[in-house]
Amino acid sequence: MRLLEDILSFNTSFVAEKKYEQFETGKFPIKKMVILTCMDTRLLELLPNALNVKNGDVKIVKNAGALVSHPFGSIMRSLLVAVYQLQAKEVLVIGHHDCGMSGMKPAGIMEEMRKRGIQEEVFETLTYSGIKVNDWLHGFENVNESVAHSVDVIRNHPLMAKDIPVHGLVIDPKTGKLDLVTSGYEV
Repeated sequence: MRLLEDILSFNTSFVAEKKYEQFETGKFPIKKMVILTCMDTRLLELLPNALNVKNGDVKIVKNAGALVSHPFGSIMRSLLVAVYQLQAKEVLVIGHHDCGMSGMKPAGIMEEMRKRGIQEEVFETLTYSGIKVNDWLHGFENVNESVAHSVDVIRNHPLMAKDIPVHGLVIDPKTGKLDLVTSGYEV
């Protein structure tokens, strides 16, 4: 059986046995918070447990590296929706040590793309269209600086309410220990 078939088979039993009932909650975060974090698999259960948040407590937005790479991209839109529509009163940006985006070089990803069939003409077309694929795929060198940058973009966004504290933290993906990068209360 392929992965999707496994998932759908399990889901049929999950729904039939009403296992969803233990996860029922409202759409508004109980702790009035939105978290931007990395999609790293090690954080799936560790992060909520390290923060003492349960299902329904917070909104969680994930991407590669916990980065706000464009001030008008989907990550920033999600954070604004959480604040203005879903009653979030604080924002946490939580990066992590040993992140795959740390030190990531675009050349390696682009080479893998070529191996999997992306033609050189595609990169040329994107470059001609003004898209700098090398910049777009570039990671970061220092997780604390990356978190501080994302916090700065959020805090200074022209559409973000100035009364919303935006905090920056880094978590250890082995122990769950949090290190404060910047507190939104001290701005």
